[in-house]
Amino acid sequence: MKLFKRIAIVGTGLIGGSLAMAIKEKKLANEIIGISRHKKTLALAKRNRIINKGSQDIRILAGADLVILATPVSAILKLAKTISRIVKKDCIITDVGSTKQQIVSRLEKIFINYVGAHPLAGSEKRSLANARADIFKNSLCILTPTKRTNPSALKKIEGFWRSLGAEVAYLSPVEHDRLLAFVSHLPHAIAFSLIASVPKNYLKFASSGLRDTTRIAASDSVIWEDIFLSNPKNILKTIGVFEDKLSALKSAISKKDKVSLNKILRLAKNKREALG
Repeated sequence: MKLFKRIAIVGTGLIGGSLAMAIKEKKLANEIIGISRHKKTLALAKRNRIINKGSQDIRILAGADLVILATPVSAILKLAKTISRIVKKDCIITDVGSTKQQIVSRLEKIFINYVGAHPLAGSEKRSLANARADIFKNSLCILTPTKRTNPSALKKIEGFWRSLGAEVAYLSPVEHDRLLAFVSHLPHAIAFSLIASVPKNYLKFASSGLRDTTRIAASDSVIWEDIFLSNPKNILKTIGVFEDKLSALKSAISKKDKVSLNKILRLAKNKREALG
């Protein structure tokens, strides 16, 4: 079912490329436009018929009725004003940014039909080469409307994500950034720090435990630099909570306090099992 005539995706990496593939598979648009800084990415997208047209020139957005910003947070903030001079006034603008307060605050002042979104899908792998049409199936997409959000645009974006197979939840931008700091940003911070703590010459002896625990440390450093710096207050708070928990574990080990140590481990085990 066609929801849009022309969808333009700014940033055709893992998420942007996966979106293009899913949109095409579900037949949600007549035409899919891709914008990338990289000629090789555009060539691959065209060769594999992931997009209908592609360009490094952002002016190709003119005429789109939906623009999806799938770049790092800082690039979304930087490009917004330029894009507003190119697209139609009634064009719906959305994004897939991993933090929302800065993006929503800026973009809802620029676009009358802006809807903030964050699909909780993806991989530590990057680039169009790893894109998949089914990446959003049975995933969760968080929408972050405010009082300024156009109800019609919001309804259309919710329908768009449901058409891709995602469940949809609503959070305010503040709630989103506070919650994601715990369930996404903190795990990445820990994974980066954990792998950095292991001497390089020990890695050849690493078991699946280290591999599983640090898998997400292979994530794109540019993207995560942006995420950490666009949500510092919440991330620092979650790191503080983690430091307290690690300190309690350290104390129990130091004191050889079997009762406290067992309690810490048992509570953690129960919580992890409840996660599924």
